Amino acid sequence: MVLFLAEMWERFCYYGMRTMLTLYLVESLLMGDKAAFGIYGAYTALVYAAPVIGGKLADRLLGYQRAVILGGIMMAIGEFTLIGHKFVGGGVDLATTLLYIGMALIIVGNGYFKANISSIVGELYSDKPHLKDSGFTIFYIGINIGAFLATTVCAWVGATYGREIGFGLAGLGMLAGLAQFVVGRGRLEGKGLPPDPAYLDSPRFGPLSPWHATVLASFGIAPALYFLLTNSGVVGWLLLGVAALVGVSLMQASVNAGRVQIHRTIALFIFMLLNVLWWALFEQAGTSLTLFADRAVDRMIGGWEMPAENTQFFNPFFIILFGSIFAKMWVRLDERGVNPNIPIKFGLAFLQLALGFYMLVIGASMAGGDFKVPLIFLSLLYLFHTTGELFLSPIGLSMVTKLAPAGMGASVMGAWFLSFAGANFVGGQIAKLTGGEGEGGAGAESAQQVMEAYVGVYANFAYAIAGVGLLVLLLNKPFNKLMHGVK
Repeated sequence: MVLFLAEMWERFCYYGMRTMLTLYLVESLLMGDKAAFGIYGAYTALVYAAPVIGGKLADRLLGYQRAVILGGIMMAIGEFTLIGHKFVGGGVDLATTLLYIGMALIIVGNGYFKANISSIVGELYSDKPHLKDSGFTIFYIGINIGAFLATTVCAWVGATYGREIGFGLAGLGMLAGLAQFVVGRGRLEGKGLPPDPAYLDSPRFGPLSPWHATVLASFGIAPALYFLLTNSGVVGWLLLGVAALVGVSLMQASVNAGRVQIHRTIALFIFMLLNVLWWALFEQAGTSLTLFADRAVDRMIGGWEMPAENTQFFNPFFIILFGSIFAKMWVRLDERGVNPNIPIKFGLAFLQLALGFYMLVIGASMAGGDFKVPLIFLSLLYLFHTTGELFLSPIGLSMVTKLAPAGMGASVMGAWFLSFAGANFVGGQIAKLTGGEGEGGAGAESAQQVMEAYVGVYANFAYAIAGVGLLVLLLNKPFNKLMHGVK
């Protein structure tokens, strides 16, 4: 319960801010679409990369509990930093500067929180392994309830009363999660404590202990992240360099392990590239699809117009609705010996992603005189994207542990998470295909031109990724040969 509620509120905080971010950049800070997409992609990429470092620091020095507390504090401070200009009367320039500082603090805080609260869940069931899958399933529900509340309540508050108010609400959510964890951590039975508490708290750097030094360094790294956020292209090169280093180390370990492991590592690299491509297109939800909803979707429901931010609620809603059904379905199919293997699930995930984008092509053909796509077709896009996610996401972690070279499970898992960082960065770049150059993005284009521009790009997405999905299905047998029995 403690971890469920803490994670739920942390996800409320993170997704609450992220849901509003693109529209805040474009409409409140008056950035062009392409600039906004670049910042969004760099920010979310760094958010996904940070847990790799946060997890290692917690493993070797801090312990999971302290890392979670430090992360929660930094995320809350980051959220409230976003709205600091409202209290000192600053304009767009100050708001933009504080946005970068706040995002930098959220990145570091998420690196500590996200990586380590999941590790505590695993430790709770260390002596009850038969309950671990169920425990993580409950925990995953908490994640999606938090995302659902963020994309409904937090997004609506931001759209109705001002996005700064929405950011403040997200910060209050983080404080609620932090309070839940601090008050309830006595129930964690000593799980997630530092490996050497005496060393962590003893003076080692003059009057400073390693704990104090880590806290200061965590806040001190904000200027470096500020630079990366304001120079988003550097993030891409940084991720590419890290990926190259990881790839070389994995291949060296595979060569030492023999031909079978070399083949499995090659398969792993291919699946990582597919993972980057799939999630880069899926993550259009926070960038181009939000602006598409704002500009080219009829969001009227009766006499109420759904805010564009709220359209992101469909994904967590469908996850909550279908997640347990899919979990049971895979078990039943496995019992009958007809559970699809990894390549088939990946291929079908791509086809569902393509079908989702094609729903907008169909919806555009049914647009009225206002050239707005009916909301039902955007909801169908998210439905197919969510079912595709359930085909691809749950098998990823399991696949990594099976294909990794012996003794490199943690390193390969880190590489898998880095592929999500790469996906978010690439997603920001892909989103630029739909965006305008000027302030506000859409410029003086007519409603018809706006709709046709977006839908034309999404149609190309659909055709291209359908082709990738079919290719993966056709190459099922070669993939299986590379994996040497891993299913």
